[in-house]
Amino acid sequence: MLKVPVFDRNWCFFLDIDGTLIEFAERPDDVLADAGIKATLRRLLGATAGAVALVSGRSLGDIDRVFAPMRFAAAGQHGFERRDGGGNPHFHSAPINRLQNAAEKLERLVAQNPDLVLENKGVSLALHYRLAPHLAALVDGAMRERLAELGNGFELQPGTLLMEIKPMGKNKGTAIAEFMEEPPFRGRTPVFIGDDLTDEYGFAFVNGRRGHSVKVGSGASAARWRLADAPAVRAWLAAFAEHYSPQVRA
Repeated sequence: MLKVPVFDRNWCFFLDIDGTLIEFAERPDDVLADAGIKATLRRLLGATAGAVALVSGRSLGDIDRVFAPMRFAAAGQHGFERRDGGGNPHFHSAPINRLQNAAEKLERLVAQNPDLVLENKGVSLALHYRLAPHLAALVDGAMRERLAELGNGFELQPGTLLMEIKPMGKNKGTAIAEFMEEPPFRGRTPVFIGDDLTDEYGFAFVNGRRGHSVKVGSGASAARWRLADAPAVRAWLAAFAEHYSPQVRA
């Protein structure tokens, strides 16, 4: 654990998943939350009166798979789909019909390079090269070609050993902003924990709201605080939950 803010009861939490709550796996489908992670999040929900949301590049359906049978308030695909604190779904429109041709070309690339992993999330396309770091330049070039073919309305989002094509206009910062207008998050101080370039949008928003942005790991970031790795994140969240747990204070 590195430098983190002093606890406050009025916090609400926004949590990235991969590399933040859970260590990276070789393939995205290999990631599952274990019983310990679920127990920590269950106690965190109790300590914050439910003010916990997951904010991820994964789809909502995949988030639910990772944490099954638990279902959280969550933003998927960088905020293009969202489930609020009351369990209500929200979907933003995107020109997804134009992604099919790009997806087919990327599938052919993966067939030629089996260590690459393509995630077709419906609204976005993520090409992972965690199993083949030496193919970084190939992935970068292929994704930039697909982006040029798609034309206006899409952008390229780099991540940790992946490149992603997603629609413009939504990101983790806009997702957190939407949550902050709704119960149980409204009126609380936002805390966002993330590890990747995609999380910088969330850090910027939280900083603007005088909240706490927490970067996991090393590297330049707009975040004002640091935690070393996913185990440190889980330990810090567990400590907060323990401190404000209704069971402890009874």
